[in-house]
Amino acid sequence: RAAFERALAIDSQAFGPDHPDVAICVNNLGAVLHDLGDLPAARAVFERALAIDERTFGPDHPEVATDVNNLGSVLQAQGDLPGARAAFERALAIDERTFGPDHPTVATDVNNLGSVLQDLGDLPAARAAFERALAIDERIFGLDHPKVAIDVGNLGRVLKAQGDLAGASAAFKRALDIFEQRLPPEHPYIKTARRLLESVR
Repeated sequence: RAAFERALAIDSQAFGPDHPDVAICVNNLGAVLHDLGDLPAARAVFERALAIDERTFGPDHPEVATDVNNLGSVLQAQGDLPGARAAFERALAIDERTFGPDHPTVATDVNNLGSVLQDLGDLPAARAAFERALAIDERIFGLDHPKVAIDVGNLGRVLKAQGDLAGASAAFKRALDIFEQRLPPEHPYIKTARRLLESVR
């Protein structure tokens, strides 16, 4: 936080308060405020970054989509699920127009949307979103990339919520196998995948 606040102060002085480089610093600060659990402050700084980038680039720029995704993550954490869904849908629409429907950035947006759909209780739509993200990332990165494992884990959570324990177990096992092959043995993703697999045994 101290590092990001220092960078923000330097860039604000050098470029002025409404420069896109300032928006980058503000986004970085917002991320750490989110991690610290200060959701109101994180929301305020993400809203500031969004306002800067909308003025600089217009409402349909991928930088704006990044800001909207960040804001959506805070809204989801605050329990504003309809607001988070609207934010993620806006980011997805921008990135689909910018990059096309099969870009890894789009897969990230679809994962975000799937997460809030699951929180809203719309399990079929969440499952469809996670399956779409998985298909994109498998085409881009191959079958054994950590991003694919994240997608598979997300899908497994929905399958578990739908009562498909066999499908969830297979998904969690696949995610764990990929993580164990591609990440250091003490990586937290491995521990999470093991815990999820144990939860359906």
